[in-house]
Amino acid sequence: MLFTARLLSHLLHPLLMPLLTLWVMLRVDPHAGYFLAPGGRVLLLGMVAMMTFVFPVMSVLLLRRAGLITDLQLPRREERIVPYLMTLLYTGMALYLLFRTPLHPIAHALFIGILCAMTISAVTTFWWKISAHMVGIGGLVGALFALWYVHGLDLFLPIVLAIVLAGALGTARLLTSDHTHAQIHAGWLLGLGCTFGAMVLPTFV
Repeated sequence: MLFTARLLSHLLHPLLMPLLTLWVMLRVDPHAGYFLAPGGRVLLLGMVAMMTFVFPVMSVLLLRRAGLITDLQLPRREERIVPYLMTLLYTGMALYLLFRTPLHPIAHALFIGILCAMTISAVTTFWWKISAHMVGIGGLVGALFALWYVHGLDLFLPIVLAIVLAGALGTARLLTSDHTHAQIHAGWLLGLGCTFGAMVLPTFV
């Protein structure tokens, strides 16, 4: 049970969720990457992977080597602040590059929502340890709901699968970390609310 929980926590690591969510969007929504050249999607996903995964991981490794953090899993709230702020910077750079890419505005809105969720998570970390894993998976669920609402896509099965994964991940975090139920639920709601809100709000203005 613990092995499966740890494996799921690694596979659905919060640093992977922006990349995974964008990939899912490009797969299920023909509007998102309509103007991209055939090889453009690979280049786009590669750029996002560098900015939101590779650079943050390298930064955490450097912080670990410098002795500023004690564990790569960042179990202590105090050790999460600097990595969160650095990841926030990299994600902001990714958003800037996305605005220079011929994507549907809803893809830009997705990363605005992700950046919003990460900012609130980083600020919250100064006094409370919210679950970053649940923020990430909540963002994926929120994005799917937003695509269903805005473009009327038939996303019943992807949404159900994402919700089941979110429930499994929440259970895994309770088993393998010292997160409380409140921190799990708060992370889930934060991620879902930020991405859904950022992607749906433009339809009302």
